[in-house]
Amino acid sequence: MTLTQSLAIDFGTSNSAAAVLDGDRIRRIPIEAGSDKLPTAVFFPADRGAMRVGAAASEALIAGEEGRYMRALKSVLGLPLFHESRLIAGKRRTLADIVTSFLRLLRERAEAETGQRFTRALSGRPVHFHSDHPERDAKAEADLRACYLAAGFESVDFLPEPEAAALASHGLGGAEGTGIIVDIGGGTSDFSVYRSRQGKPQILASHGIRLGGTDFDHAVSMSHAMPLLGLGSELRRTMGEGLLPVPRAPYVELSTWATIPFLYSPETRRLAADMTRMAVEPDRLQRFQEVIEEELGHVLAFAVERGKIEANHPDGAGRISLAEVEPGLSAPIDATSLNTALAQYRADLHAAARQTLDAAGIEPGAVDDVILVGGSSLMRMVEEEMRALCPAAQIRKAEAFTAVVDGLALATA
Repeated sequence: MTLTQSLAIDFGTSNSAAAVLDGDRIRRIPIEAGSDKLPTAVFFPADRGAMRVGAAASEALIAGEEGRYMRALKSVLGLPLFHESRLIAGKRRTLADIVTSFLRLLRERAEAETGQRFTRALSGRPVHFHSDHPERDAKAEADLRACYLAAGFESVDFLPEPEAAALASHGLGGAEGTGIIVDIGGGTSDFSVYRSRQGKPQILASHGIRLGGTDFDHAVSMSHAMPLLGLGSELRRTMGEGLLPVPRAPYVELSTWATIPFLYSPETRRLAADMTRMAVEPDRLQRFQEVIEEELGHVLAFAVERGKIEANHPDGAGRISLAEVEPGLSAPIDATSLNTALAQYRADLHAAARQTLDAAGIEPGAVDDVILVGGSSLMRMVEEEMRALCPAAQIRKAEAFTAVVDGLALATA
């Protein structure tokens, strides 16, 4: 193998990608068979077989293989949970160990595909891993740096993802002008205001909040799917008269990608059984118990994600299928109910973009281009809020899943 420049890596909450700069040409590396993006997901077979990643992990889950599926690993960087040891597929592991294994496999696939050896990485990172928590934010980058080094890289540098996207997306706009990158990923929403001068973007300000597609999925799940599993129901008291609300916490965890695997514990199974026994509506709580006993949380999460996508049109409509829980069971979802579920996030996105413009000293009316990046930027409400904020701007859509890694590759020059 020959040495080369840094390997550009977009380690995302939902998808990851890698690329290099080959002369003046970006070369995306197919680290997943037939694709230049790799789902950031892992599966550990119960028989202690080799960890599977990407599409192979999802296929194992869908096929009903015994084992542990995990996704949205990036969202726990900087939290104590990232270093807690848990028994997963017969072996004690931390999430740090799992992220390290994922990055090592990504590096090995990139080296095998290119015939080159990569000792340096240029990694994207959100502007803030954690909003309004500087210490936790610094800890998250330190966690990720440690994983890269443990995965076999000798050094790693970081570049904020919207700034990388500005490099890649610059050609979408005019040669001169002012624009804002709106990068909505799986876990964060990031913004960079730039001014184009002589064919290059100058970053004026960047800002980000901890809000992304996994939060959208969570809100849709809580509003549409979880009531069918007992959320909002009541329990009889073990002693005395009166009723108690079903506890909300386990439903919050069940509708959050990163915490689903940790619900499959003896404690939660006992809780589910107790709630079913004391339920005013036992049929609904029995469904919750079924999800926990059969470890169907991720199957449910994928169904919610599909329903969200189906309803993401002005006249969109679909159904969230819970047939794996109970034959024929589903929750209807349409554009109106989706908008209601996500209404709480509109103001956050609008305010974060406005704060970035204020930091850059740019009035919204002076913005020439709004460039949407990231898979969750395809949500209709994102474009609507940006049009409302910057009414004179042209809305442009970059390569949603590769703009960041393309920009990182350019930045390695």
